[in-house]
Amino acid sequence: MDFDWISLQRTARDEFGARVAMIVQWSGPTPDTDWTVTDLVRHVVVEQQWVPPLLAGKTVDQARSDVASLHGDLRAEWNRYAHAASLAWEETDLQAPVHLSFGTFPVEYYLRQQTSDIAVHAWDLARAVGADERLDPTLVEAVWRELDGQRDMLADSGLFGDPVPVEDDAPLQDRLLALTGRNPR
Repeated sequence: MDFDWISLQRTARDEFGARVAMIVQWSGPTPDTDWTVTDLVRHVVVEQQWVPPLLAGKTVDQARSDVASLHGDLRAEWNRYAHAASLAWEETDLQAPVHLSFGTFPVEYYLRQQTSDIAVHAWDLARAVGADERLDPTLVEAVWRELDGQRDMLADSGLFGDPVPVEDDAPLQDRLLALTGRNPR
């Protein structure tokens, strides 16, 4: 099955944004024990800040000057940068090259990576704020297919915790979360 990753990016953005809108306790814990809710949201906002300059053809070093410090209202910052990133994705040829910190790849590779990151962090934020943890099923399926084929790379990257054991017949969202080191239960 082919997925429309531009549409999935908007879905992931909306899933994360819905949870951002529910935040009451910004200093609260998240499933990533090293991050508070503020740290988690800040991480995802900063990732969105990088999208437009990188898609415009800048290298990471060149784009660094386009990434502004975040101030104050992270809800407003999320909305601003998430929508700017979505617009950049929509306006960029998915086969164009993008310069990432670890090499040059087609834009679609970066889009899939970013969409997967936002989707998993939408669950993290839902868990942190006590919101509905169910993610869009098509988004879950696409991210699962993307990440399941990268098990070795994920394990070696240090970006996620070790996979959490779950039953082979567990719901797909549970298997996705477990793959990224999260305990879905």
